[in-house]
Amino acid sequence: MKNILATITLLLIFVGTITGQQTPAKKQTEIISIEGVTAHIGNGQIIEKCVLTFENGKITAIGSDIEPKGTIIDATGKHIYPGFIAPNTTLGLVEIGAVRATDDDSELGNYNPHIRSIIAYNAESKIVESMRPNGVLIAQITPRGGRFSGTSSIVQLDAWNWEDAVLKMDDGVHLNWPNLYSKGRWWMDESPGYKVNKKYEEQLAKLSNFMDQAQASSKASNTESIPYRAMKGVFNGSQTLFIHANREKAILDALTFAKKYSLKNIVLVGADEGYKVINRLKKQNTAVLLTRTHSTPKNEDDDYDLPYKNAKLLMDAGILVALQNSGQMERANTRNLPFQAGTVAAHGLDKEKALQLITGNTAIILGIDKSVGTLEVGKDATLFISIGDALDMRTNQIEKAFIQGREISLESHQTELWKRYSNKYGQ
Repeated sequence: MKNILATITLLLIFVGTITGQQTPAKKQTEIISIEGVTAHIGNGQIIEKCVLTFENGKITAIGSDIEPKGTIIDATGKHIYPGFIAPNTTLGLVEIGAVRATDDDSELGNYNPHIRSIIAYNAESKIVESMRPNGVLIAQITPRGGRFSGTSSIVQLDAWNWEDAVLKMDDGVHLNWPNLYSKGRWWMDESPGYKVNKKYEEQLAKLSNFMDQAQASSKASNTESIPYRAMKGVFNGSQTLFIHANREKAILDALTFAKKYSLKNIVLVGADEGYKVINRLKKQNTAVLLTRTHSTPKNEDDDYDLPYKNAKLLMDAGILVALQNSGQMERANTRNLPFQAGTVAAHGLDKEKALQLITGNTAIILGIDKSVGTLEVGKDATLFISIGDALDMRTNQIEKAFIQGREISLESHQTELWKRYSNKYGQ
C-alpha cells in the first residue's frame, strides 16, 4: 500500500512539473540599472545609449546622462521596450477549445453587462505563459457572445491567481453591434454567401429599449436589475463602452447611438471600414482598437493591402489607434501582436509610431497610461530587453523581462520544445 501511495505521489509531482505554469517571480528587492541600451519609449521617442533604473517595481530614472546604480545590466547594442499590451483578448478564458470544461469566454443570454470576465481568468494558463517570450506582458481579458458580452479587466501576465494579476478591474463593458449582413449557414441548408440582415432594425430597437431602461435605472438611487446596475459606469463615464462594429453604416449608427445616450467614453473595436468615416470619428473623439493586421481584405473591392495600411490611414488623420487580435485562433496568435505592428511599419508607418499601437496608445485607450505603456519615471517597471528589433520576428529575441520590477521567467512549453529539437540534429 505504501509503495502504491509513493508511486501516485511521484506521478502527481511529475505531472505537475509538466503542466504547471512557471512560478511567478518574487518581488523586486534591489535596485537594478540597465545601461548602454537603445530605449524605445513607447510614445514615439528613442533614447540612444540610455540608462534606465528601477526600484521597488517603479522606474526611477531614464536618460543618456544617468549614473547607473545597484545591480547593473550591460545591454550595450541591445534594445529595451515597454511591455506590449494585448487588448480585447480571451487569454486565460479558454485553454482547449474542444474541451468544454476549459471554455469560459461566454455566458447564455444576450444582455450580460454584469458578467465579469476577471473571475474566470486562469492565471496559470499555458497559453498565457507563451505570450511573454515575445514581449506581451499585459492583456485586457474580454468576454464574448451576446449583444452585451460582459465586463473586461486588465491583467499583467505573471501571477498566482486573478486577484494578483489585476491591473485595472472592470475597465469596460463590451457591446457587439448588430450585424448588417448574415452569412449562409450550410448546416441549416442555407445558401452560401452574405445576405442582408432583415432583423437589423428590430435588433436596434431592442438594444435601444435596453439602454433606455438602463439609463433610467442608473439615475435611480437603487435598482433590483443586476444588468441595468452594471451599466451605471458606462453612463457616468467611469467605464468605457467598447462597441464592436466593422461596417461603415454600423459604425455611423454606433456613433449616433453613443451621442443619443451622451456616452462620455467609447471605443470602437474592429472598425474595418473606419477609414471611410474618419471625419465622424474625429468629431466624436473616438479611439479605435483596429481589427487584426494579419488578415485578408473583407470586401472584394478593398485594396489588397488594406489590413496592413489601415492603422496608418487612421493615425495620419489624427485618430487614436491601437491593435487587437480577436478572430480565429486568437489566443495563440496574440503572441504575434508585435509582428502585426511590424507589418504596419513595413507598409508606411514610422517604426516608433507602429510601436505605439501596442504600447502607449493602447495604454491610453484602456485608461492605464498612468502606470504602464511607456518607459517614464514613476511608471511600473514592466519592460523587456531584446537583442534586436522586437517588431521583427527574425530579431525579436528577448533576454530579460520584468513585470513591476520582478524578473519573470521566459520559459514556456514552446521554448522547451525548441531547445529540445534544436539539439536533435546536433547529436
